[in-house]
Amino acid sequence: MTNISAVLLVGGESRRMGYDKATLLFRGKALWQIQLELLQKLKPAEIFVSARTDPAWRPAYVQFVADDPPSRGALSGLAASIAKMRTGHLLALAIDMPLMTENFLRTLCDHILPGCGALPKIDNRAEPLAAIYPREANGDFRKALDGADFSLQPLVRRLVDTGKLREISVTEQEQKFFLNANELSDLAAL
Repeated sequence: MTNISAVLLVGGESRRMGYDKATLLFRGKALWQIQLELLQKLKPAEIFVSARTDPAWRPAYVQFVADDPPSRGALSGLAASIAKMRTGHLLALAIDMPLMTENFLRTLCDHILPGCGALPKIDNRAEPLAAIYPREANGDFRKALDGADFSLQPLVRRLVDTGKLREISVTEQEQKFFLNANELSDLAAL
């Protein structure tokens, strides 16, 4: 794991939630704490938090990366983090997936190759917010930021087509790891 960086994607405005998702409690812990503890277990070379502004809860050992530009959703945070990382790969994890596991993320790491990351896929839908991107995707992210479509789905399809990502099928049992909380009722249901 020493040649992997990790980023916790916090960005977003939490419009549907109505609260800062990162500080919401799930099973007695704030979402940010759950996700950073998970990333720490993987022992990456460096950990980033990507957000619009530097969160007050950010621990000193975590580097802040500003979403740049701030209005492009996860695309902004991923592009800024890939540009800043010192390693060959970036493991991205969304703040609102508290059921993700260390074992699944380690399995993703087992699938990376030089210049090629790993992209979980459930049926025909990619899961780009719990994926590993290679440094070589930096230009693709920058190009996407310059375009008009800021969705990650077309970008990750291009990365797969050009061999920079390999798709990893998610089993039926593993699908629960990708459940996310966009509303308070989602968090209660998890």
